Amino acid sequence: MKTKLIGLGILAVVILAAVAYAVFGAGQRVTEIHGYVGGEKVGLLEDEEVADILRDRYRLSIDYAKAGSIDMVTEDTSGQDFLFPSNQTALELYEQTHGSPVKSEIILNTPIVLYTRSAVAEALLNAGLASQTDGIYYVDMAALAGEIESGTSWADIGLPQLYGSVTVATTDPTKSNSGNMFAGLLANTLCGGVADENSLDSILPRLRDIFQKLGYMESSSADLFDQFLKTGMGAKPLIAGYESQLLEFAVENPDTWEQIAGDIVIMYPTPTVWSSHVYIALDEAGTAGIDALLDEEVQRLAWEKHGFRTGVYDTPADAAHFGVDGIAEEITQVAPMPDAETMERIIEALS
Repeated sequence: MKTKLIGLGILAVVILAAVAYAVFGAGQRVTEIHGYVGGEKVGLLEDEEVADILRDRYRLSIDYAKAGSIDMVTEDTSGQDFLFPSNQTALELYEQTHGSPVKSEIILNTPIVLYTRSAVAEALLNAGLASQTDGIYYVDMAALAGEIESGTSWADIGLPQLYGSVTVATTDPTKSNSGNMFAGLLANTLCGGVADENSLDSILPRLRDIFQKLGYMESSSADLFDQFLKTGMGAKPLIAGYESQLLEFAVENPDTWEQIAGDIVIMYPTPTVWSSHVYIALDEAGTAGIDALLDEEVQRLAWEKHGFRTGVYDTPADAAHFGVDGIAEEITQVAPMPDAETMERIIEALS
């Protein structure tokens, strides 16, 4: 009898434990969602502080694979809960291919900028292709595009130590978002407004000629930026990239940045375009990522550690903590990107 009672007691404990887990434990389980992201956001998603907030506050874990913005929205998305491309054009392309998503939201922003060395920046100033206001460098995109089209050499603008003609190195616009956006920016510049179906026929040959002068183009903005830092002024005098790249680098590599800070210059095209990183939820599970990534603490970390201008911090007054000179407090001269159909024609022409 005693043995029987002990057995019943153990059974009761097991049942109570199972019930308690069902009631309380389920709420503590972490849900893992899967999707594709642009490589420039990997640093943010791998940030331990961000991961802790997502896990502890939202019971969420984000599993991702890197993919190009255009590829991820036009190819098979089965098995994925979300997509996280790097511009709103990608959302338009997704809607054309797959229809309306369950939900979408812009999570991060960063402008397209140019990076160069101090000697090149000074030459651009002296040639009237750039200006400086309150320590911020601005590049006249129309004037710069004109020099590129004319085949002006670096020697012609006072840099005889550099080989070849004035160009802006960028990533392959058919594979990488930063190159794609720079192509859109150049298209806008060449037509004197926002490129569309009415202006494309006249500017596409010019745009194609400009990109043909670039030769080999990296397929990743991270690789291009890395090569810019490592190979010096002679190899890549002027490149296009994201503002966030330099800010994140300065935070993650303070010792290296201290050594090179005096020679690296960030320049803002006038006008520029925003790279708006839009999160596309493909199912109900994927929607959880929107609230989690828009968490105020996550948004603060996105700016302070990774250089993304967020909805809360899009006009930062605390940029000094990066130790990077010449950061614009506010991005005012901005043009919209061409629409998805126009960008599709541009990509096709540059393929």
